[in-house]
Amino acid sequence: MPNLQITYTDNIAIVTISREKALNALNRQTMDELHEFFSVTAPAVTGLKGVVITGAGEKSFVAGADITEFLGLSPAQGKELARRGQDVFFLIERFEKPVVAAVNGFALGGGCELAMACHLRVAGEKARFGQPEVNLGLIPGYGGTQRLVQYIGKTKAMELLMTADMIGAEEALRLGLVNYVVTPGEEVAKAAGLIEKIASKAPVAISRIIASVNAFYTDGVNGFDVEINEFGNCCATEDFKEGASAFVEKRKTEFRGR
Repeated sequence: MPNLQITYTDNIAIVTISREKALNALNRQTMDELHEFFSVTAPAVTGLKGVVITGAGEKSFVAGADITEFLGLSPAQGKELARRGQDVFFLIERFEKPVVAAVNGFALGGGCELAMACHLRVAGEKARFGQPEVNLGLIPGYGGTQRLVQYIGKTKAMELLMTADMIGAEEALRLGLVNYVVTPGEEVAKAAGLIEKIASKAPVAISRIIASVNAFYTDGVNGFDVEINEFGNCCATEDFKEGASAFVEKRKTEFRGR
């Protein structure tokens, strides 16, 4: 994959968006590669614990979409571009293993939307977040108007979306947009550490947590009903039997993901 550098460390996939000269902007090819990774490549990796997404270089996580590809778009083409972007980010949001964004610089426009599609976010102290689309006469198209409200609430989301202001890592932490702020250069290590911690829990239960939480934000779906069903399904797993037995017997669990 020319625009994605993919390495594996202790069964954690480190996906680096590698378009440093373009500040890792998301062009069509990069979006296609992300789609292929999360729909084909990652699901086939045996023992995968999770995925870390970061950007190449020290300046930018992803500084937006590739605006050169937007020029001359018709309304129909614009809708298709946005729909494709949302489809890719839904793949990430619904991936059954934890996906953590390691934000090492600018996360603007499509970059902020990509970070928000991940389950957790770790930001370096120099990270900057924003949705500057109104500066171009556009609105976010990859889910930004929806997920930003979910994370930080309508009032502040409205402000950021309409003013195009950027916020720093500490404000992002205060608002609930990110989980942790770390020293620059430590973003990937912290993200991988979170995945390692999650990997020590029951894998099936983790996947059902992801599905149940996502259900809360899915139109026409009763998240409470999803929780009931998934709780019941977990009762039939080997992991539940192992976890309950280990608790009673006061020993360490040995989950097998079944």
